[in-house]
Amino acid sequence: MRNKFDRQLELLNKQLSHMGGLCETAIEEVTKALEEGDTARAKAVITADEEIDQMEKDIEGLCLKLLLQQQPVARDLRQISAALKMITDMERIGDQTADIADIVIAAQIPSGQDIHCIGVMSEAAAKMVRDSVTAYVQKDLELARQVMEADDAVDQMFEEIKCKLVRLIAENEGHDGDQAIDLIMIIKYLERIGDHATNIAEWVEFSITGIHAGGVKI
Repeated sequence: MRNKFDRQLELLNKQLSHMGGLCETAIEEVTKALEEGDTARAKAVITADEEIDQMEKDIEGLCLKLLLQQQPVARDLRQISAALKMITDMERIGDQTADIADIVIAAQIPSGQDIHCIGVMSEAAAKMVRDSVTAYVQKDLELARQVMEADDAVDQMFEEIKCKLVRLIAENEGHDGDQAIDLIMIIKYLERIGDHATNIAEWVEFSITGIHAGGVKI
């Protein structure tokens, strides 16, 4: 019985890794779409969000099966409970990449320094997502805490880019204001992606220690 349960837990890890990989790829692809003005690539990101949504359903089904059929003990229960929370954040990450793709499709944003800065912010957010899922699979508490700390850097990038864009609007007396607003929306979505990666890392910490930053304890 335990061997079967362990195989199912391994399947859970593989599915979570795959879902995390889809999220990371979506972030990378939507950033390339923004940098290159590639609406076809942006549309592909929106389509890919459907696969992320389906992965959430598949993993949720597996988690419920494990809970109902296997009656897991404390640590296993934490691992499964954390996975259920994590897929909600990953699904929202997929939604936010699709939201960025919608902006890329609707707006005509020229390349420039601000786009480069957004690319750097995007890379940092994607790394947070990758590391948070890796921390879960490898039960790496230190890596999870590094993800939580990395959120401060992403927040700082958001503030710096936002201030530059606001100054751009003011200095040009509203010229190109719509494009600047679109870019502010994009970096806000990236900042939220960082927040979701932090949430995932906090649930990884819970799965290992039994203590969650929000006060949950098992």
